[in-house]
Amino acid sequence: MAHIRVFKHYVHLPFIVLGFIDFAVLMSCFYVSAFFLFFTDAGLFIKYWDQVVYSALFYTLLIQLIMIATGVYEAQIEEGLSGMMLRSILSIIIAIAMLSFFVYVSGDTLWYFTKGQLSLASVLAVFSVGIFRALFFLFANEGFFKRRVVVLGAGERARNLATDLTAPLDRKGFDIIGYIPMVDEQVKVDEHCLLPMPSNIQQYAEDNRIEEIVVAVDDRRKTLPLDDLLNCKMEGINVIDGSSFYERESKKVPLELIQPSWMIFSDGFNVGSFNALVRRSFDIFASLLLLVVSWPLMLITIVCIKLEEGLKAPVIYSQERVGLNGRSFFVHKFRSMRVDAEKKGEAIWAQKNDSRVTRVGEFIRKVRIDELPQIFNVLVGDMSFVGPRPERPVFVNQLNENIPYYSERHRVKPGITGWAQLCFAYADSEEDSREKLQYDLYYIKNQSLLLDILILIQTVEVVLFKKGSR
Repeated sequence: MAHIRVFKHYVHLPFIVLGFIDFAVLMSCFYVSAFFLFFTDAGLFIKYWDQVVYSALFYTLLIQLIMIATGVYEAQIEEGLSGMMLRSILSIIIAIAMLSFFVYVSGDTLWYFTKGQLSLASVLAVFSVGIFRALFFLFANEGFFKRRVVVLGAGERARNLATDLTAPLDRKGFDIIGYIPMVDEQVKVDEHCLLPMPSNIQQYAEDNRIEEIVVAVDDRRKTLPLDDLLNCKMEGINVIDGSSFYERESKKVPLELIQPSWMIFSDGFNVGSFNALVRRSFDIFASLLLLVVSWPLMLITIVCIKLEEGLKAPVIYSQERVGLNGRSFFVHKFRSMRVDAEKKGEAIWAQKNDSRVTRVGEFIRKVRIDELPQIFNVLVGDMSFVGPRPERPVFVNQLNENIPYYSERHRVKPGITGWAQLCFAYADSEEDSREKLQYDLYYIKNQSLLLDILILIQTVEVVLFKKGSR
């Protein structure tokens, strides 16, 4: 399998394998650097071995946490090994700075970190990680972790799979060998991709090393070969519904493929009282922590807004948004647009290079500082730290009419950041909102504390590389 489901979230298997390799390499580099510093006095090295062990563990986990935050493992898919290594070097530099500050604050009695040792360990890490990653991708070639997949069906549902799952990030886990059309099915897939209907699907799958069969038939009631599919299932060949396959590979729920029955019977969409209590506790803790860290930045932002637009200029902009169960509330942000941005009283989508944005506003939007006052929305319970972004009522009414299942995003509290913000750029049209809804539904279906923490960590990449900001 190219994916492993961890707490309901699909994780690509090569990333996990590579993570364990990086862990072993970083730990080894720390030990080697410690050995070189103490090789003249083995007794001293043995005396402080416990400090070396947990210092190495802390050093390694911190670097890997920052690597996840800066999108190191996803970068290999989009940018190649060079982009992956540049982000890794950035992660190591950030980790050294954080460790140096940490040792300065906590003292050096508990931790085995010195300037020379950190430098040596990090230099070794850069070269060693690069070498082992190159070897990993050399032996584990592009198709090593990919499953050979055949799609049963060649109609509208199959065409959606063929046209939507085309990006490298979507195709990293599988190769579609072809599409098998059903009897009396209107073919909408490219003819070059069609396969003849085999007399025995199980035998065909075994002869062609097919590991998974995706059922994407438009009408299952007519010609679905249930006996053949059952035989395949019993022989270890995975059989999966097209909607679930799409969700697993793209990390979003396909609006064109799902029906209410799929949402009812599929695993997920569980919003219980215990989960709500855990999420609320997490929200309060994370908000207070962010408030303690960010209040100086908020103060500087207030001063900058006043300097640009005058002492009488308002700093906070409050706007009505739709929240949990369709209830309205007022979201608070640092004002990034002119006071007369909507002087005609009409709601307007934010555009790229929007002329209404001030100079200070342009900067705070790109680094997401304008969102910081929403900490108080979270503390009073109107928002969660992680969730779908809240929209304005006028847009919600419009989108509810034109996009199926749009109202389902209001089953959970809106968030400061969310899965859609990580995976898709800023929505400035109805079509963009439709795309983002698919990511929001994936989050609502598979939400867990682990996924929330992962989203918070990866939000760092959004800020550093300005993904989705406008």
